[in-house]
Amino acid sequence: MPGWAKALIIVAVVLVLLVVGVIAAGIFWWSRNKDTLIARAKAVATEGTDAGHKSDNQGCVDQSISRYKKEPGFASSIETSVFMQTCLQNSRPSPGFCDQVPKQAEFMKTAQWRLEQCRRVDLSSDNYCQHLFTPVQQFCQRQSPGSKEDGGTDGQ
Repeated sequence: MPGWAKALIIVAVVLVLLVVGVIAAGIFWWSRNKDTLIARAKAVATEGTDAGHKSDNQGCVDQSISRYKKEPGFASSIETSVFMQTCLQNSRPSPGFCDQVPKQAEFMKTAQWRLEQCRRVDLSSDNYCQHLFTPVQQFCQRQSPGSKEDGGTDGQ
């Protein structure tokens, strides 16, 4: 067997072992941390629900952005999205809240709208900012007339 073939086999075996190692480490990490992560997600959802009962749609977005700005980053963006989603579901309508929000399938409009939202809240340089507004689009899409979730009635 030529030397290059042996080297190729060794590289392939090393890559497979690395992939298996990464997967095993991920499974180990998840098994050690899943209860904490699930408990935190439930707590954040409860906080969002409670906040929603005391606020309107725009107030939920404002509270969510304030929470995120205190501790920005990947994990916080996920927590903020959970908070915002549950807050919006339980909040009072804000007049015109969904008027300028594009549907998620409108990719170009979505990108422009999210960039504008990030500029508006002074987070235009944040890597995760645009993802913070996904719950707003999901909420507005559910509220729009003819959506499957509301049976074709206007939820506002």
